[in-house]
Amino acid sequence: MYLNGMGIRGIARVTEISHTTILNWIKQGGESLSDEPQDSEIPEITEIDELQTFIGNKNNKYWIWTVVNHKKPGIIVWTIGDRSHKTFELIWSIIHCWHSFWYVTDGWKVYPMYIEGQDHLVSKTYMTRVEGENTRLRHYLARLHRKTLCYSKSLSHLKYSIRLLLNYLRFNTVPNFS
Repeated sequence: MYLNGMGIRGIARVTEISHTTILNWIKQGGESLSDEPQDSEIPEITEIDELQTFIGNKNNKYWIWTVVNHKKPGIIVWTIGDRSHKTFELIWSIIHCWHSFWYVTDGWKVYPMYIEGQDHLVSKTYMTRVEGENTRLRHYLARLHRKTLCYSKSLSHLKYSIRLLLNYLRFNTVPNFS
């Protein structure tokens, strides 16, 4: 239910299981998964984007940076932080060695600091894969829905939620913790 857009309190009401227990399950499952890229395949065209969320209150903004292969579904690499070059460095340290034919972005001012001009394609219309994956994140996790009462109260629980969702979307399963 959680990985299909239902909020934690809603799940607690329907299942009559304490929301604390549900949060503990999310933590347990999220901790058991890795943030490491699952694919060894190097994308010819890499799309990079960021989506905004908040933790605790709407003044505490965070961005989820996502990287996808233009030709295959699924998020390959992601991180959470502010919208500065320091956060992008975490992503860039992984993907720069791919030497993709193109790195496609929306033109945010951080990208040209790292991506050389001949390798950088700035095009919102060519970013359909990464925008679609970001939409999937928003669709499947209530805490990422726009204009919602559901929100993340901690950075670690947001990370656990994203790990669980990406694993679920990739393998159609959740970790078994009994």
